[in-house]
Amino acid sequence: MSPFQLTRILPEDATGAALRADVRTGLTGTPKTLPPKWFYDAHGSALFEKITELHEYYPTRAEREILHARADRIAAASGARTLVELGSGSSEKTGRLLDALPGLDSYVPVDVSASALEDAGRALAVERPGLTVHALIADFTRGLTLPPTPGPRLVAFLGGTVGNLLPTERASFLRSVRHLLEPGDMLLLGTDLVKAESELVAAYDDAAGVTAEFNKNVLAVINRELRADFDPQGFTHIARWNPDREWIEMRLRAQRAHTVHIQELGLDVEFAAGEEVRTEVSAKFREERVRVELSAAGFRPAHWWTDERGRFALSLSGV
Repeated sequence: MSPFQLTRILPEDATGAALRADVRTGLTGTPKTLPPKWFYDAHGSALFEKITELHEYYPTRAEREILHARADRIAAASGARTLVELGSGSSEKTGRLLDALPGLDSYVPVDVSASALEDAGRALAVERPGLTVHALIADFTRGLTLPPTPGPRLVAFLGGTVGNLLPTERASFLRSVRHLLEPGDMLLLGTDLVKAESELVAAYDDAAGVTAEFNKNVLAVINRELRADFDPQGFTHIARWNPDREWIEMRLRAQRAHTVHIQELGLDVEFAAGEEVRTEVSAKFREERVRVELSAAGFRPAHWWTDERGRFALSLSGV
């Protein structure tokens, strides 16, 4: 069995403190907002897994297609001995990469969920003898220090999650990743691409209503963790394409005027009928924009791969 180590970088109460701060700031602002990371409690994560299997939701399938077709080329170009995965979750997506990296010594999954890291890390330790797994409980958007591992290192940020960051946040994040890396290291970045509005909206507003339930789960999280009295059925799920910013916005629209009480914050939040809370931005990209943003952060874009239908891209960049 290979070594497995779990290191907590995130303080024990960091998640609760961040939730309280985000809810207070977001729901007292104009317009109201909530960050998408609060969708993902156990129920929300299960819902997202269902979403990835829906006919309308193409990104997961498209990215998997690229990984299966290009993993060997990614491995050859990077020569990685350490794979670092940001937002690793169950680590399922990186299986093909792990298979394709013959000289890999170390895998460093990074996530805020201790349980997900524990389960995935121990499973990998059994499945892949000789691979050192050093999992980090950390929020990669708030600064990160990597453990000493052999180089070159390949940092993977998959799933198009980078699109959930606003442009200034994304620029800051990419610079922070660049500062982690040394000459010879590389970044593998997944980005969803601009396409027909109808296809994009359908991916975030499926006919079965799974994404609507996922969106409303943020209210259930606040109810449970902060003793609030949101009625999720009193809000309507909205997904719309913003052509100027080239991103999908998910929102929750209040069906009637009412007040929500959040006991843990001592906060009353008033909603007008029809008022919306933005819960997610999901930017879609064009190749030139990805190259410009990576270059501005100090990367040297080297490779660009898409699925056969050109819906999703993986880019590989050096430093």
